[in-house]
Amino acid sequence: MDWIAIIPDQLNVADVQQFLTDSTAGGMDIFVGATRCETSVDGKQLVHLNYEAYREMALVQMQQLADSARNNWTIVKLVILHRIGVVKVGEPSVVIGVSTAHRAAAFEACRYLIDQLKAVVPIWKSEGWNDGSSSWVAGTAIKK
Repeated sequence: MDWIAIIPDQLNVADVQQFLTDSTAGGMDIFVGATRCETSVDGKQLVHLNYEAYREMALVQMQQLADSARNNWTIVKLVILHRIGVVKVGEPSVVIGVSTAHRAAAFEACRYLIDQLKAVVPIWKSEGWNDGSSSWVAGTAIKK
């Protein structure tokens, strides 16, 4: 059973934990990636990230990642959620969760999923600074 989505609203980790809970799962791993406070080289403070996605392709690739993980580990339940739009400092932008019979598989599958998501899924981000400016994060998008 998989829960895969691109969501414009805040991500709720408690909902993910509840979804992953299963009597056959002895291991559950949840990765939460959040916007962190940063200072640019010229002293600006990061106030948010703005995520954009090629939704149709991203969802297909997210499902392919889930299928690949299921081929490598015995997964009871799996979650891949990513936000789009403005994500303020401290808020989650991505949640990956896996429940398995044993903890080692849960850790391994979760790490695989976040690493592959970052590498291949067409989701881009720009940084929003406290002076009102923004800049694309290198390697995530081509400026139009």
